[in-house]
Amino acid sequence: MTVIQDTGAVTAGANVNDVETVLLLGGRSEIGLEIAVRLAPGRNIVLAARRSGELSEQEQILRNAGAVGVSTVEFDADAVDTHGDLLDTVVAKHGRISVAVLAFGILGDQARAETDAAHAVAVVHTDYVAQISILTHLAEIMRRQGTGKIVVFSSVAGVRVRRANYVYGSAKAGLDGFASGLGDALHGSGVQLMLVRPGFVVGTMTEGMSPAPMSSTPSQVADAVVRGLNSGATRVWVPRILQPVFFVMRLLPQTIWRRMPR
Repeated sequence: MTVIQDTGAVTAGANVNDVETVLLLGGRSEIGLEIAVRLAPGRNIVLAARRSGELSEQEQILRNAGAVGVSTVEFDADAVDTHGDLLDTVVAKHGRISVAVLAFGILGDQARAETDAAHAVAVVHTDYVAQISILTHLAEIMRRQGTGKIVVFSSVAGVRVRRANYVYGSAKAGLDGFASGLGDALHGSGVQLMLVRPGFVVGTMTEGMSPAPMSSTPSQVADAVVRGLNSGATRVWVPRILQPVFFVMRLLPQTIWRRMPR
């Protein structure tokens, strides 16, 4: 039996069932937290992560940002058999999920993954298989609600997979395709699925790596995501210039493309 640990912290006098609930899957994600901060005023925020009892700093940031309530729930992305129970627990305790942000994932070690099959599979499992599981459960829940918004993070690494990071890129390519199809399947249901394609993001996940051209920060990505949610967008590139750039990139000969850096 799967046990979900949920430790709630709600502002005194507030009833979280009367306000919108934002679910952040990946409660330690820099980008995810920046998005949650922007969505926090007047809303209830649920942070889902491993070691959920160690999220006090993130909880305080969100309270300071104006969240009506902040709760944490234990979430292991790789334990796909627990995903359904996790989401059912969130709905049972907090009511309808208004916005769900999938901000979990790993970059992995490309050099290691080229010779270590277990590591390659671990990267793809977290960045693709686990995402599909959560998305499928979320889509069904929001279909029943008749409303809701889902934010999915693809990457320009998945638009055309590069030799320099093909394991991570292949997972993002698969996720991009799945999310695109799911978004079409949800059309007319009242559910908005927004697929975000950022370029290189300067943050803890990429610490020690040389920033690529047209890089962005977690704050800039979050701003673009919130604009997209407010406008009803289904695709968001960060920065926007990457969309025409990668249209051209797709046309490069393979002999040139295979030498492209990460």
